[in-house]
Amino acid sequence: MLEEGLTHTSTLVVAREHTAVALGSGDMDVLATPAMMALMENAAMWAVVHALPEGSTTVGGSMTSSHLRPSKIGTLIAATALLEKIEGRKLTFRVEARQHGTVIGEGVHVRFIVDRETFLAKLG
Repeated sequence: MLEEGLTHTSTLVVAREHTAVALGSGDMDVLATPAMMALMENAAMWAVVHALPEGSTTVGGSMTSSHLRPSKIGTLIAATALLEKIEGRKLTFRVEARQHGTVIGEGVHVRFIVDRETFLAKLG
């Protein structure tokens, strides 16, 4: 059942493909902000996936996030999403990323519940 308070934590170990150099968002071999934000989105998606009606999924709508600390290759990153608000099809999550227990990023992520077939039918 979809309800406020659902949560999930997704993890990754920073590898070269997650770095600012690899993603083109910077010129250092540290965790790229887009990779951190993708991990936060992943946590939000998984927080609600099992509570959705059959045939439904969620898609990202917006992300507001800070990236507070760098993370080197080999570091374990844990991103947690907490479903704070449900407004019809709109789901608002508080998201946070940590390394070694220290917050490295935080923000708000909005997802929308969509019917898979209807959503895909709109693609050109």
